[in-house]
Amino acid sequence: MFYTTRQGRSYHLERDFSSAERHLLQKLFIWQEMAGSVEEFRRRTREALLRGWGDSGPIRPGRTLQEMLTDLEGRVAQRLGMGKPA
Repeated sequence: MFYTTRQGRSYHLERDFSSAERHLLQKLFIWQEMAGSVEEFRRRTREALLRGWGDSGPIRPGRTLQEMLTDLEGRVAQRLGMGKPA
């Protein structure tokens, strides 16, 4: 599966992310659509990063994962009418 950021950068989710990172992203793809505010999405992101995959412990986001998290947050803001499309 591929994901393209609002800035046009594409990632292959199976190749570019670890299993733990993919699990985190799956949760956040859902929260991207369900969050009622950007702050709620940020809170869910922090919680997921702390818990890790199957409560395995914290995930430290590298550059690639951080870019994805920033993009997802921007999509939440855009969906809620708080941000301009990129």
